[in-house]
Amino acid sequence: MERTRLRADCTNCFGLCCVALPFTASSDFAVTKDAGQPCTNLGADFRCGIHARLRDRGYTGCTVYDCFGAGQQTSQVTFGGRSWRDDPATAAPMYAAFPVQRQLHELLWYLADAQDLAAAAPLRAELARAYAETEQLTLGSPGELAALDVAEHRARVNTLLVRAGELARAAVRPKPKDRRGADLIGARLRNADLRGANLRGAYLIGADLRGADLRLAELIGADLRGADLRGADLSEAIYLTQFQINAARGDRTTRLPAVLARPGHWAG
Repeated sequence: MERTRLRADCTNCFGLCCVALPFTASSDFAVTKDAGQPCTNLGADFRCGIHARLRDRGYTGCTVYDCFGAGQQTSQVTFGGRSWRDDPATAAPMYAAFPVQRQLHELLWYLADAQDLAAAAPLRAELARAYAETEQLTLGSPGELAALDVAEHRARVNTLLVRAGELARAAVRPKPKDRRGADLIGARLRNADLRGANLRGAYLIGADLRGADLRLAELIGADLRGADLRGADLSEAIYLTQFQINAARGDRTTRLPAVLARPGHWAG
C-alpha cells in the first residue's frame, strides 16, 4: 500500500515532536524538557536549528523518533494550518491531539503492512475496513480525538494484526520460534535462523543479530535499541517500522523492506 501519508513531513508540521513531547536528560537527550515547552533548538520556522548535528550535541533520541506522519496531519488537517504560535489557544488541544494521532498513524502503518502480506489475503477485506475506520478517526476534530478511547481501538485492530501475522508465519518450516516478550537483551544471535519467529514485544536491546535471517519474523513492539543488524536480512520482516530501524545499528549489508529508509547514521 502507498505509505506517503505515513511518513513524517517536517515542512508541514509545527515542530510538534519538539514541543508537545517531554525530554529527560539521558543518553538520548542532552536536557530535560517538559511537555508543552518548546525545545530551545526549535527555530521560528518550526525547523531544528541543529538537525545535522543532533547526535553530536546529545540528542540521539530525536534522530530515532518517527511520528508516522501524525505531525503534519495534526498541524494541517486537525488544526487547519493554525500554529500554536500564531494562535496560542490551539496549543493545549494540539499537544493533546498529537499523541493520539501518532498512535492512529502507527496502526495505519501496521494495517498497510498486513494488507501487503500475500498469505493474509483471506483477511484483506477485514484489514481494509479496519484501515478505513482508523483513517476516518484521524480526520476527527480536536475534541473527538481527545475523547477517543485509542487503547480500545488498538486492541481491536491488534486482534486482526495477530491473525494476519499468524497466516504469514505459518508457511515457514520448520515451525518458527515463539519468543513473544522474550528478554533477549544482549543476546548472541549472530547468523541465527529467525525466519517466521514471533518476536512481538521482545527485548532485543543491544542484541548481536549480525547476519541473522529475520524474514517473516513478526517484530511489532520489539525493542531494537542498539541491536547490531549488520548483514541481517529484514527484507520481509513483518510490522517493522522506521522507528525501530532508526534505533538499531546497521550498514549497507543490512537488508530492509523497500518501504523503509536506511538511516543516515548507519555505517557505510
